[in-house]
Amino acid sequence: MTAAPGHPRISIDADTCFGKPRIAGTRITVDLILRTLAESSMEWLLEGYPDITREDVAAALAYASDAVLTARAPVVAAE
Repeated sequence: MTAAPGHPRISIDADTCFGKPRIAGTRITVDLILRTLAESSMEWLLEGYPDITREDVAAALAYASDAVLTARAPVVAAE
């Protein structure tokens, strides 16, 4: 298990969850947390996944935010 740099609650391991970033010690991926929050609520998420905490969800959001900040979006030409 390798902690994501600057995100100790997030781990990335090529042999677990296809290398997707996940909450350390679980198989709950950052993308699952994001999609669930987009479609539901924090309360539903925490009830449905009792192995994670609000702090884990906050860590997933921080990781995703950093990933977006460092990603390079494709440039689309104006029409």
